[in-house]
Amino acid sequence: MGAAMDDAQPIVTRFAPSPNGAMHLGHAFSAVFAHDLAAQAGGTFLLRIEDIDGARSRPEHADDFRRNLEWLGLEWQEVPAQSTRLKSYEAAARKLLERGLLYPCICTRKEIEEAGAQRGVEGVLYPGTCKGKPVDPSKPAALRLDIDAALCEVGELVWTDEVAGSVVVDLSDFGDAVIVRKDAPASYHLAVTMDDAADGVTLVTRGKDLFNATHIHRVLQELLELPVPHCHHHGLLLDDDGQKLAKSRGSPALSDRRQAGEDGLLLAEKLRLQKLKGDI
Repeated sequence: MGAAMDDAQPIVTRFAPSPNGAMHLGHAFSAVFAHDLAAQAGGTFLLRIEDIDGARSRPEHADDFRRNLEWLGLEWQEVPAQSTRLKSYEAAARKLLERGLLYPCICTRKEIEEAGAQRGVEGVLYPGTCKGKPVDPSKPAALRLDIDAALCEVGELVWTDEVAGSVVVDLSDFGDAVIVRKDAPASYHLAVTMDDAADGVTLVTRGKDLFNATHIHRVLQELLELPVPHCHHHGLLLDDDGQKLAKSRGSPALSDRRQAGEDGLLLAEKLRLQKLKGDI
């Protein structure tokens, strides 16, 4: 059974960016937010590079993250990057597979869309096309979590958010989530859950856009007997169109502001004031 964190433990937070694009202001806010929660409690702020996204993961972006964090005046301890942890992901996936909780899926995104499935919190809900059926072994396969089987095993679960309070796990809008991708040894769900446990993270801080993902993570914590940290899902910085800042939307790179001579310490203070004023 996943064990709840001891409230007396020193607080450990983390900033865990993927080096597949430039760091932007939204990243900076998340980093300052996590850093300050740890610093105020005399705890530890970690940097973890999530670099298993194939050729899109580039070391120069990771180096840029470090320069930007230093420019913002943050202090951190760096833990091993995801690319060094592949064996742990493979072992966890194998354990779940042997227990009949994962199954291979060869469906493409287009095929899932064309199946006319309803939409969930992560896009179109997987309709279970490959569930309980033999699949062509010559085709690339992802491994999906059999949600029904998993919930039968773990029963009702809760997790704690510092803002929302006690949250009951609800996977009705997820379908069978991908745990191992076709092109990577783990999905975000498995990797981040394993990493936070390995790094001793006691408080997971991230944007509200990832609030629902925590339902999946709580189930994985229970199935894999991992510690259960508290969470704090913060608001998001928005662009002029009211959209969240994102690499995929071409949000301006933080390094441009740094190289233009802007004061990083002053920028960090502005981000702290935004948090305090609640205007995010």
